[in-house]
Amino acid sequence: MFDLNGKVAVVTGGSRGIGRATAQALAAQGAHVVVGYGSNEAAARQTAQAIEAAGGKAEILGFDVADTAAGEKAVAEVAKRLGRLDVLVASAGISLDGLLLRLKDEDFDRTFAVNVKGAIACTRGALKSMMRARAGRVIFLSSVVGEMGNAGQTAYAASKAALLGVTRSLAREYASRGITVNAVTPGYIETDMTGALTDEQRQAMLAGVPLARAGQPADVAACIAFLASDEAGYITGQALRINGGMYM
Repeated sequence: MFDLNGKVAVVTGGSRGIGRATAQALAAQGAHVVVGYGSNEAAARQTAQAIEAAGGKAEILGFDVADTAAGEKAVAEVAKRLGRLDVLVASAGISLDGLLLRLKDEDFDRTFAVNVKGAIACTRGALKSMMRARAGRVIFLSSVVGEMGNAGQTAYAASKAALLGVTRSLAREYASRGITVNAVTPGYIETDMTGALTDEQRQAMLAGVPLARAGQPADVAACIAFLASDEAGYITGQALRINGGMYM
């Protein structure tokens, strides 16, 4: 099951956290994975090397997802160079937190530039190839915060909620071409982003998780690998919650 042999996948934000785990999971199922990164080339190479050490196929590709022209071009050129593009996972994201009265306009704009506009631009770059093939998988990395909100994360929550609207709209636009578009909404996952939390903040987060533990990047990656597979061919326009029961 979940056989991705012969398929090509692009994972933005693939140098760390959920993106890295996703790149490894897709490669483990046989996909040739292009690990997208913004600035940390060394970390992206580590991801690719880990994939290759496990017998998989990977390469790295650097571009700034906030530069929409660059993002669209980079993804489109992958499809042209490799002859196909079957899976796009838009995992790159940032969180610039702060109470609304202290939130700067430039922080809000940067959050949307990366989390929303960047994801849309990369999708635009993937769609022509997928439309010609009449098949494809687009998967956005949203967040439980986009569903339930969180104090001090207005910009982040708004950007992740926006991706859910993008998911449903694109699912309707491209279903007739055999392309599915879905999102995942992780809860409290142990990554670099959540590593900055204090012990008090961690305990407060865990108090709201019925499974009483933090998730791991591999938990999210496994669900993304499923959505990328042929077995998920009748699923589109959905947001798969991976949150330990934090939000139901």
